[in-house]
Amino acid sequence: MRFIFAAGDALPMMGVALTSAALISFLVTPLVNQLATRFEAIDHPDPRRVNVRPIPRGGGIAIVLAFVPVAIILTLINERFRIVPSPRVDSPELIALLAGGVLAAVIGALDDAFQLRARWQLAGQVALASVAVGLGVTVDFIANPFGPGLIRFDGLGGAIAAAITILWIVGMINSINFIDGLDGLSSGIGVIAALTLGVISLTAASGAPYVAVLCFALAGALLGFLRWNFHPASIFVGTSGVMFVGYTLALLSIMGVAKVAVAMLVLAVPIIDTFWIIVRRVARKRSPFVPDRGHIHHRLLDVGLSQTQTVLLIYGLCIGLALLSFVLSGGAQLVAFGLFVVMAGLVLVALSRRARAQAGSPVEPTSTPAPTPRQAAPVDGE
Repeated sequence: MRFIFAAGDALPMMGVALTSAALISFLVTPLVNQLATRFEAIDHPDPRRVNVRPIPRGGGIAIVLAFVPVAIILTLINERFRIVPSPRVDSPELIALLAGGVLAAVIGALDDAFQLRARWQLAGQVALASVAVGLGVTVDFIANPFGPGLIRFDGLGGAIAAAITILWIVGMINSINFIDGLDGLSSGIGVIAALTLGVISLTAASGAPYVAVLCFALAGALLGFLRWNFHPASIFVGTSGVMFVGYTLALLSIMGVAKVAVAMLVLAVPIIDTFWIIVRRVARKRSPFVPDRGHIHHRLLDVGLSQTQTVLLIYGLCIGLALLSFVLSGGAQLVAFGLFVVMAGLVLVALSRRARAQAGSPVEPTSTPAPTPRQAAPVDGE
């Protein structure tokens, strides 16, 4: 892994981005907690959730309030002093990232307050991804896992690239959503992913130092929030948070030279958990968005791990995959991701069998009762 010359110039800005965003989110989160409580955006205990007392949700607003202002101010400073190469603050891709991120959080906040139906959440996600594509943010290629060169998606006048980008953004949002089931799990994974994408952005393979600054700003915003979100959590990230984090990570993995393969590997745990959950639910002729206790974190809890042990174990897996992404090329990263899909499927089957054996029952974990219209959001989170 070889770093670009501008990496040294970017390091001070990355440090400022990380610390300032962390401080802002740390200070703002308690205020958001009070606001969420006032508007009764509360997660109440139920048989599927692990919280045993009502917890305010909507903590994603604090992450937005930390990330977006820091990103704008640093971009303006960089325009003035030209510290590292970067797009202008009014460039289409930065508008897609920042304005789109705010819009994602707004859509999520509406769900936190009103529990939107799954179809409306999905429609909002597709519309959000379409806006990003309309502003020019697309996955134009990925590394070829079967040989040298690239696999390009520029056919049919860009329609293929647009479709893949929309699928990537919507998939990333729902992957973060589905893994958001324990205190600090999705926010901690977001920190690891953002830091990894930031470091990769400084390498010769990517060469996007300002994307690294933005990644470290996101990591800082999540880190400050994690102080209040780690077990025992006083606030949950909520749909506003998973929408914002999933959308922002998806776009940061595309900006500059696409780092989609890196993001797939680092975020393999939530992506694969989402994949197998959807496969299992569809195979049982259930809606992919009807929540149950079949996620990997539920399986680990069922075999005897505590909530903190489960979260730290998944953190460890993500860190290991992040380190692997530093030593593998783009094509090899996709191969590693494919192998991890198979391994994860086998592990999930083994965990399921062990949990059933410990429970003394051959019955698959039951899903929650059919939701009412106000419960039908695809939120598997905390």
